[in-house]
Amino acid sequence: MTPSIATQAGGLLRLLRPKQWIKNAFVIAPLIFAHAFLEPRSIRNTVIAVLLFCCASSITYIINDLHDIEKDRLHPTKRLSRPLAAGTVTRAAAFAALVALGVVLSLSWLWSAPTAVALFAYLALNLAYTFFLKDQPVADIFSIAVGFVLRVYAGAVAISVPLSSWMAITTLCLALYLASIKRRQELATVGTGSRRVLDHYSAELIDRYAEMSAVGALIFYSLFVMSSSPGLTPTIPVVIFGLFRYWYVVDKLEGGESPTDVVLSDIPLALTIVIWGAICVFALLHR
Repeated sequence: MTPSIATQAGGLLRLLRPKQWIKNAFVIAPLIFAHAFLEPRSIRNTVIAVLLFCCASSITYIINDLHDIEKDRLHPTKRLSRPLAAGTVTRAAAFAALVALGVVLSLSWLWSAPTAVALFAYLALNLAYTFFLKDQPVADIFSIAVGFVLRVYAGAVAISVPLSSWMAITTLCLALYLASIKRRQELATVGTGSRRVLDHYSAELIDRYAEMSAVGALIFYSLFVMSSSPGLTPTIPVVIFGLFRYWYVVDKLEGGESPTDVVLSDIPLALTIVIWGAICVFALLHR
């Protein structure tokens, strides 16, 4: 039976996964660290880049859900949470949303060609992930992480500043940490049946990946801060606390399968991010 218009409208909103748009906050990083957060033009360009990445990420979610619809119908939670698998959105409506978002994204070429390159590189990466890379061990984790680096790169080119190598490698390590933890929790909560690639992993191996990535993120961030913005040194212990807290939530509170849910639901972790941002703005304002 075809779902009602109201049901489809609500389902379409969930299909876009607006809760996941918080990941696009990585686009804002260059605005902060380039000390451009008081420039109206830079703020405007960053906001546009964030919105375009929200469109791009929603396109990837729709394509992924269309591709995995039959598999999601067999998943204990996705069969209810994914609109296509649950039947609250028709394939035709999903394709219509896909076309509309594609048109919006295509117009980005008229605004900023370098930003558009980053957006379409992100789309290409995610298409490769959906149809091939997500079943390849190690490559699946790296493809997720590179998507975050592309977000930061897009934020840099949108305001015409060079992307710091320190920022790029720090972002890569942090994203590898989050992606590794996500795989760990999927393996622990659902088992290898949820993803074919999980057959190639063990909890011990993923823990080592996560530990290596967390240490790398901390070292590179510390070197980045102390070499380019010493005034941000007080943020280093805040970052350490954030990593500790996230791992606590993962290990003791059984979170981590969705990093977005952890950030939005764990008050101490959310406050840590707010405090980090406040220290960054204060230190850079008084530089």
